[in-house]
Amino acid sequence: MYEAVIGLEVHVHLKTKTKAFCGCSTEFGQEPNSQVCPVCLGFPGCLPVLNKVALDYAIKVALSLNCKVQEYTKFDRKNYFYPDLPKNYQISQYDLPISRDGFLNIDLEDKTKRIGIRRVHLEEDAGKLIHQEDSSLVDFNRAGIPLLEVVSEPDINSPQEAYEYLTTLKSIIEYLDVSDCDMEKGSLRCDANISMRKKGTQGLGVKTELKNMNSFKAVKEALSFEVKRQTELLNKGEPIIQDTRLWDARELETVSMRTKEEAQDYRYFPEPDLTPFIINKDKIEEIKKTIPELPQGKMPRFIKDYGLSKYDAKILVFSRKDADYAEDCIKLYPDKDKKPVVNWLIGPLLSEANNRNCDLVDLKVPTKDLVELVNFVKNQQISYLTAKSVLTEMIDTKKSSKEIIHEKNLIQISDSGSLDNIVEEAIKENAKSIADYKQGKANALMFLVGQVMRKTSGRANPKVVQEILKRRLNEATT
Repeated sequence: MYEAVIGLEVHVHLKTKTKAFCGCSTEFGQEPNSQVCPVCLGFPGCLPVLNKVALDYAIKVALSLNCKVQEYTKFDRKNYFYPDLPKNYQISQYDLPISRDGFLNIDLEDKTKRIGIRRVHLEEDAGKLIHQEDSSLVDFNRAGIPLLEVVSEPDINSPQEAYEYLTTLKSIIEYLDVSDCDMEKGSLRCDANISMRKKGTQGLGVKTELKNMNSFKAVKEALSFEVKRQTELLNKGEPIIQDTRLWDARELETVSMRTKEEAQDYRYFPEPDLTPFIINKDKIEEIKKTIPELPQGKMPRFIKDYGLSKYDAKILVFSRKDADYAEDCIKLYPDKDKKPVVNWLIGPLLSEANNRNCDLVDLKVPTKDLVELVNFVKNQQISYLTAKSVLTEMIDTKKSSKEIIHEKNLIQISDSGSLDNIVEEAIKENAKSIADYKQGKANALMFLVGQVMRKTSGRANPKVVQEILKRRLNEATT
């Protein structure tokens, strides 16, 4: 039996207004090659100047991942030739990164697992190649954008653990507001290293590196394929070749691209145009004060303060904006038991957000209006199904639940005196269902409830209708 040994390298675009070493804009989606200058294009004689905000953001992420921030750090040149790398080298960090030795806890089904963070370092991004049928074009707008690399230890042992690590890391970075983490824009990218070893052993097998994965789902699928591929090779006694492989999302398989380079292939040496940096303790403490409550702290607080389950709390704290919105709703809900409003947050409201591809807060439903809607259902003034349609209209029209319910006369009829005659009509019109009920067919009762609901255009309280029907039918059989 074999187990996977996985390490992840995550690259994150930092949300700065200008690039890492020059004053060019980082705004996404502009005309190709319109946000470049002699510095980021690598013209002779041009000198880089480090972006202070990028350095602060890097330290902020490192502290949030429990890393030790290095007092002394420097930049290095990573030398390689590629068409979208204008200088033919990348300013990165090699032996003295900004931080080392951190960790990230992930929640699994039956336990919490600690994944080590080897290093968090700062570098610049390359440009972007656009391949056409008969040519390749290059856009240097992305060249020089500050890029944070988070390198995990090989502590991950399954594709599912890798998925949990990535979603947890993304959540933390979004909480810090240092990146939009938009994989479609390329502002969050992930490479994975994977090898296999016999269970119970500590050694490392021959690894392959996986690239070209544009979603966390793709990372999980690519790793799953590699687990199967490498296991089959090992069972046959065939060697695993260390290489870099691309994920083919159409064929759902990895394809070898090249044999893997080693660190010496990049000929790292200290960046001669940037002095080493001293990061003092006062600087670290100043940045530490700007770190908000992170999801790992917010989740247990939600469980303790509001009586939420671990499952509910995990969903609500994933996004910082949504967590703030949810907490406002929970606080506003008057009952001690917060489950009704939580069910609406992670149920119908989250469903609407997913259907519209946005966050909860982007639906722009005022907290007081959502709480009001939940109370309408709790007080049996409208049914759950009616409330769901009201919610959709609230989002589309920006009207309150009260306005919509009164405009459409949706208040539920719960008075048995008002429903008696309608129930009597349904009984007279459906003799076969009455006979079926008397023969013990439970579905017949629900059919009759449906007939009453139809007659009242869905306004009858189904619980009250069911009680009246049961009483009438039982009286008729005695």
